[in-house]
Amino acid sequence: MKGYKEFHPQFPMLFNSYYVSAGDRWTRSNRGQLTRPTVEEIFDYRTYVDNAMEVFLERDQPELSDVITLGFHHEQQHQELFLYDVKRILGDNPLFPTYIYHQPVAGLDKGSTSNNWLKIDEGIYSIGFEGNGFHFDNEKGYHKVFLHEYEIQESLVTNGEYLEFIYDGGYTHFGHWLSEAWDWVNENHIKAPRYWHKIDGEWWVYTLGGLEKVALEDPVCHVSFYEADAFAKWKGCRLPTEQEWEVACLKYAMNSPSNFLEEDQFRTLPTGGANFLGNVWEWTSSPYTPYPFYAPPSGALGEYNGKFMVNQMVLRGGSYGTPRNHIRPTYRNFFHPHLRWMFAGIRLAKHT
Repeated sequence: MKGYKEFHPQFPMLFNSYYVSAGDRWTRSNRGQLTRPTVEEIFDYRTYVDNAMEVFLERDQPELSDVITLGFHHEQQHQELFLYDVKRILGDNPLFPTYIYHQPVAGLDKGSTSNNWLKIDEGIYSIGFEGNGFHFDNEKGYHKVFLHEYEIQESLVTNGEYLEFIYDGGYTHFGHWLSEAWDWVNENHIKAPRYWHKIDGEWWVYTLGGLEKVALEDPVCHVSFYEADAFAKWKGCRLPTEQEWEVACLKYAMNSPSNFLEEDQFRTLPTGGANFLGNVWEWTSSPYTPYPFYAPPSGALGEYNGKFMVNQMVLRGGSYGTPRNHIRPTYRNFFHPHLRWMFAGIRLAKHT
């Protein structure tokens, strides 16, 4: 913006998260060592930027409308990530403080889980974003895929089902685990999903509503891809590919109840139905790679998704921390396979 003056000459470097094309960056792994700027200075900085943006947006900016819209959606992503961070900070506190009290929504948490399997016929299907409306660049490349006949579970895997895996020695039997995953389990002494604690012989879990006994009917949350894959093998099943997930979602999910941010539940719930959208992000067996015809834009926008298309796995569907208007069946989230601080769970698939 013409005439804009930086609030502080070093702030662009401090707050540049990963855009190489935007200039110097502070090392991400060392951010926790920064005791300055102070909280007061950060709020002053935010107010300064907000005021400047209000002036900027009052002008007609048709050539920047797409970039501004992308910024809004990116901010929605950050808001969900803030919830992950809040839970991590409070959940690692031995006092297990409450962030928000649970206020049940009538009808939403009265669903029941199902052992039903949804069948998808063999055929050629089209996936990826097509049409008008916002979408991220990694969804582009509307293309055809061939799928063999398969079945996908109607319900998400529950805490009760996952406890069976634990009690059957799931974390101590190498046969369920990928080699890299088995090393991760042993090096990090992993014995249960993140935020689970065994106290006086009973399993408890930290939620944003505080420490609670593990509810057997709730969808399991905070598992890594390694754990999701091991559980699927233990069940004699597998994780769906992202192509299988999207096709099943488009066929079965659109009229099902969902647990999104707007429900103010801040936890997983058994909603019933084919709960493909909301509740937890669902691991797929697909590596995060570009779709056919994908072409990253030039400049910093080209770094938004494309540079991360390696060594990560795709998740689908959104979570209880996702705004409802932010998610689509084509939305492709991605994380490294060992991570589990995000709201991630499991849906099983199998060949017929």
